[in-house]
Amino acid sequence: MDRIMGAFTFRRGVYAEVENDASYTSTAWILVAISAFLAQLGANAADGFDEPIRWLIRAVIGTIFAIIGFAIGAWLIDFVGRSVFKAEVNFGELVRTLGLAYVWRAVGVLGVVGAVSTALACVVAPAQVAGALLGLAAWFVAAKEALDLDTGQVIVTVIIGWVIGLVVALFSGIVLGALGLGAAAVGGLLG
Repeated sequence: MDRIMGAFTFRRGVYAEVENDASYTSTAWILVAISAFLAQLGANAADGFDEPIRWLIRAVIGTIFAIIGFAIGAWLIDFVGRSVFKAEVNFGELVRTLGLAYVWRAVGVLGVVGAVSTALACVVAPAQVAGALLGLAAWFVAAKEALDLDTGQVIVTVIIGWVIGLVVALFSGIVLGALGLGAAAVGGLLG
């Protein structure tokens, strides 16, 4: 919990701790999965109250895509950092630092509150945007700690990883939209 609070408060030393703690790798993946699931619950909440089975199916599928997007983004940051900028880093170090920074995605769960009322959505949407931007900043801090590169090099590396992550998220949205009828049919069968 202390490390998660450190990520939320941008305490830089927390990233150095997890970078060097190989036992934290599985915890980082768990944080990514939980944060992604919470974000997906919020992202798919509009239909959640009327069709809870569909909501959960979409959240689980979206979580799988989010984890894939995270893995690809971390791999790309690792690849670009090592091959272009000669960073001395490995994939595990990036998973640990970026995984901890990924906790900012959990802010997306506020979408559930926004689904309750249009008035609340007007308040929640800016909070979600702020959370996404703070999450990007946290990725920058985490990557800087793991890569040990100059600021400009880290910015280029993180933006490449983040853009690819957004592309995977967009693709997952398209797939989820295409599966919308299938999820509704399964929900109808189960409900």
